[in-house]
Amino acid sequence: MSKQPGSSTAAESDRPDTTDPADQADQVAPVAEAPRPARAPGAPVLALLAVGWLAAMLWSTREAISSAAAGLTAISLSAFALPGVISAALVAGAAVALAVTGLLARRGVDRATLRFVVAVGTGLLVGLAAALAINLTYADNATTNTIAGTSAAAAIIGGALAGARDAAPVGAVVTAALGTLVFVVAFSRARDPLFDLFGADGSQVSLLSAAKWVSRTESLLAGLLAGLLAFGYLTWARRRALRRDPATPALRWPAYLVAGAGPGLLLLLAEVIIRIGGRTLLDLAGALSEADAVAQTSLGTSRVDNGIWVLFVGALTALVAFGRTLGPAPHDDDEPDPVDD
Repeated sequence: MSKQPGSSTAAESDRPDTTDPADQADQVAPVAEAPRPARAPGAPVLALLAVGWLAAMLWSTREAISSAAAGLTAISLSAFALPGVISAALVAGAAVALAVTGLLARRGVDRATLRFVVAVGTGLLVGLAAALAINLTYADNATTNTIAGTSAAAAIIGGALAGARDAAPVGAVVTAALGTLVFVVAFSRARDPLFDLFGADGSQVSLLSAAKWVSRTESLLAGLLAGLLAFGYLTWARRRALRRDPATPALRWPAYLVAGAGPGLLLLLAEVIIRIGGRTLLDLAGALSEADAVAQTSLGTSRVDNGIWVLFVGALTALVAFGRTLGPAPHDDDEPDPVDD
């Protein structure tokens, strides 16, 4: 007797489903977890180095101002020293906030809003500590208050920058920026030989030409150093992350671009802070004489040019270094030929 079409299907549909629920659960595709952001290794060490650099800048500025023979000279020296103090405070605020937020992340507290609030609060504490140290050790005048207030604002802004979700690029920016600041101070010892090398013979024209080339050389070398330090830090962070979790996704090229350009961006941000918060001090220094006014304008332009050079050279250096680590793309010949029907 032949079976009616569809009778077997109807019979099977009437049977109870005896499949084990556990087996059904195993057949469901697991939900992929969101990748964890890369952490910033060595953040406590970076914080100590950045705070130490800020303390060194505050101490050297105090010694220079205290050694001034007259009040007008103290104003001029304060204006010259302000950029170094502001840059150091900006990096210190970011470094300490990065270390504190990293400690919270290791304890499982990694909410975006809380991380940003903690980062800003940490920068505020660093800024208050720097302002208190300035007010207690510097002479009590309007110049001191300007340096203290601007340094506190820079530290708060630096702390806010450390509240980003991906900590590794922030750590690379802090590392490269700190290395750049140290290099700029160390490079000052090579200025005199370079002036002779670039043809400074005592005339005003030759001095201006040599100063331009010395400044460009400094910016170029600082940008190369910033890009290499940023790339090296991200490479180290990547290896640490892979040892902790082999499934950690690799950082893409925008992370290296931002890390390499970060020190230049911080220098430009420091210049904005100086021109807003330190405007009173810069105006007082520029009003001393016509030569001081020209010097302040020239120094401000030089700092902006230096920041732009460090930004582009650092970004390009980090990208080139990252590109050299990429393997060759797969060839089309390696793909299997389609099977003819």
